[in-house]
Amino acid sequence: MSTTSSYLSGFGGQFESEAVPGALPHGRNSPQRPAFGLYTEQLSGSAFTAPRHENRRSWLYRLRPTADHRPFEGYAGAPLFAPGTVDGPLAPNRLRWDPPADLPADCDFVDGIVTMLANRDPADLEGVAVHLYRASRSMDRRVFVDADGELLILPQSGALHIVTELGHIDVAPGSVAIIPRGIRFKVEIDGEASGYIAENHGLPFRLPELGPIGANGLANPRDFETPVAAFEDKDEQTQVIQKYLGNLWSTTLDHSPLDVVAWHGSYAPCRYDLARFNTIGSVSFDHPDPSIFTVLTSPSDVPGRANADFVIFPPRWMVAEDTFRPPWFHRNVMSEAMGLIHGAYDAKAEGFAPGGLSLHNLMSGHGPDLDSWKAASTADLKPHKIDGTLAFMVESCWPYRPTRYALDHAQSDYDLAWAGFPKAKLP
Repeated sequence: MSTTSSYLSGFGGQFESEAVPGALPHGRNSPQRPAFGLYTEQLSGSAFTAPRHENRRSWLYRLRPTADHRPFEGYAGAPLFAPGTVDGPLAPNRLRWDPPADLPADCDFVDGIVTMLANRDPADLEGVAVHLYRASRSMDRRVFVDADGELLILPQSGALHIVTELGHIDVAPGSVAIIPRGIRFKVEIDGEASGYIAENHGLPFRLPELGPIGANGLANPRDFETPVAAFEDKDEQTQVIQKYLGNLWSTTLDHSPLDVVAWHGSYAPCRYDLARFNTIGSVSFDHPDPSIFTVLTSPSDVPGRANADFVIFPPRWMVAEDTFRPPWFHRNVMSEAMGLIHGAYDAKAEGFAPGGLSLHNLMSGHGPDLDSWKAASTADLKPHKIDGTLAFMVESCWPYRPTRYALDHAQSDYDLAWAGFPKAKLP
């Protein structure tokens, strides 16, 4: 993924970009009377009175106002996208899924989305949902907008070309794209593509505080790339599909709504190359908490307890001595949904394949399987590099509930991954 003049660097910063010189007002030029007869629109991703460092909004200058549309009607073209989760008591079982072999075929990005896990009602402005997608064709004359939350898109195979209101983003496996709540976009592909989506209904993702780590490490703001302005001037019927309060709706325009000629502000899509994450780890003994792998976080109303954390487990050196190096056995008040982009996860010898998914809800005991534990317990603790792998976790303080599709497709023997551990021998 190259860095070119087509992108602006910095996460959550103030940007400005124009596709036509003179389209962006400056100084005393009134934003309410922009050049060329453009329409002014403020897109707010936070309350007007949010603290300055948390206030996210952008001014858009477009060919037509977004208020010009006919009533929305129900959309049934993506039956596995946001169908609701299972009702009734949910057993505290650990769950895992193979890469799905029966996702909808011959679909574009929207119709190829399958919801696996969710927590909270989107109307609560809290919680997160985890989806899978498979697309074999581009979105043609239609766009999607999510009013329920921002989308963190993680390609697992195949590259995506995302055309947004504010510009174009190319994202491939090993990178992520962030599409803020309310921004319209379409996805174009060449061939077939699949991957994961984390839909954050709560506070927007931001970089975690570094605390004792200091000023450097983890994700660097300058490595997040925001697109420059680009627009479509197309007078043709375009379908707008909107996710709103957990349901899908549709209306048709007589033009493309991706018509923002210029914009400025802090509310914009971006992409991030996960290879630029500066991993922190132990250089003496013991095993640090997985929070050191947090790329982005969405806070809850309880300090230190995240509505959603996006965590990765990338290639890294393991050098600590007198230490069991894979993740230790643990139970957690947080709920963990994990995916695998490529390679093998160091805590599972088998059964967790790229494109698969696992769930360990709050207080579910988990950790390495028997074979991984045996290998790690007898390993020579010389410096070792975990390479050729990229796993991630979407952790939430709210327990996940699976959809019916997810429950029907879960591995039946996942609990056996922890069978056969020998009893400890006391002196």
